[in-house]
Amino acid sequence: MADPFGFRVTADGTVRVQRRGRTVKVLAGSAGVKLAAALEGADDETVQALLQRATGQFRRGNERMDPA
Repeated sequence: MADPFGFRVTADGTVRVQRRGRTVKVLAGSAGVKLAAALEGADDETVQALLQRATGQFRRGNERMDPA
């Protein structure tokens, strides 16, 4: 994958989804805890798919492909 997502899980279970070094989505509460549990132990491809779904805008095929 050319430009993968990253994430950070805080102590309170909040998940910060990042792309290109910027936070694009913050999931707190039960949604954050649920995503953090799904991400734990998942392979790279599954992690990327989960993070794409979590952002909501990257599952429709409208993500921009940057030349480089």
